[in-house]
Amino acid sequence: MHIGKTNTLTIARETSVGLFLTDGITDILLPQKYMPKIYEIGEELEVFVYLDHEERLVATTLRPFVQVNEFAHLKVNYMNSFGAFLDWGLEKDLFVPFREQAQRMETGKRYLVYVFLDAQTNRLVASSRIHRFIQNENVNLEVGQEVQVMITHFSDAGVNVIIENKYSGLVFQNQVFDETLKFGKIYTAYVKQVRPDGKVDLSFQKQGLEQIDVAVQKILTELNANRGFLGLHDNSHPEDIKTALKMSKKTFKKAVGQLYKDRRIEIRENGIYLK
Repeated sequence: MHIGKTNTLTIARETSVGLFLTDGITDILLPQKYMPKIYEIGEELEVFVYLDHEERLVATTLRPFVQVNEFAHLKVNYMNSFGAFLDWGLEKDLFVPFREQAQRMETGKRYLVYVFLDAQTNRLVASSRIHRFIQNENVNLEVGQEVQVMITHFSDAGVNVIIENKYSGLVFQNQVFDETLKFGKIYTAYVKQVRPDGKVDLSFQKQGLEQIDVAVQKILTELNANRGFLGLHDNSHPEDIKTALKMSKKTFKKAVGQLYKDRRIEIRENGIYLK
C-alpha cells in the first residue's frame, strides 16, 4: 500500500463507519461518506491513501490535485506557528513546514511545491525548495520524445519547465508561439536536445515532418472556420502568424507550400483560399 498515491484495493468487509479495504497485508478504512452506492465484498476500488487528522491511514475516493513525488501549484489556506497548509483537494490540508519554504508563504497565495513522504514522520509534506527535487544527471530522455511539462517561471531566455516531475528544461523564447501559457500549468512538449550538462531544450511543437503535418491541419482548420479564407501570406509579419496560428513563419511557409503542392489552396496577394 503506497501512501500519497492512488491504490487499487479490495473491499474486505463492511462496518458501521465504512468499508475496510485491503491489499492482502494491510487493512484501511474507507469512511462511510466515500462509500460507493453499489458495491460487493471482494470488489476492487481505486482510492487515494493518506494520513487523516489523527495520523491514521485512511482511504478516500476524492482525487487530490497532486500525489507524492509530483510538483503542483497550490494555494495556501492558512498559516500557523508550524508552517503553511495548502489546499490540495482533500479535507486535510497539505503541510509545508517553515524549513521547507523557499520564502515565507502567505495565506491566499499560490506556490509551486513538491510533495514527498517525510522519512522521519512518515507524513506527506510539501516543499517549495523545488530545486532539491529536480534531477540533473542521467537524464533519460530521447530527442523527439513527447513529454508532460509544468511551467515553473518565465525568463528572458524563454519558458522554464519541469519535465515529467524529474528534470528541468527550457523552451527558448523563439519557440514560444502561445501567449496563453500559464505558470503552474501542465502542457505537452517535445524534446529537442539533451545537453551534456543535463539541461534539456524543448519545443511545444512537434519537430520535422510531423511538425509540418500538424501545421497543415491547423491551417486547414482555420480556413474551414473562416469560409475558406486566411489573410496571411509570405509577406505577413511573423507576429501576425504567431497570433493567428501559434506557429513560426518558417513553419507556416512550409505548410502553405505543402498545401499548394497538393493543390488544396490558392495563393493570392491578400491571403490564401481553400480550393
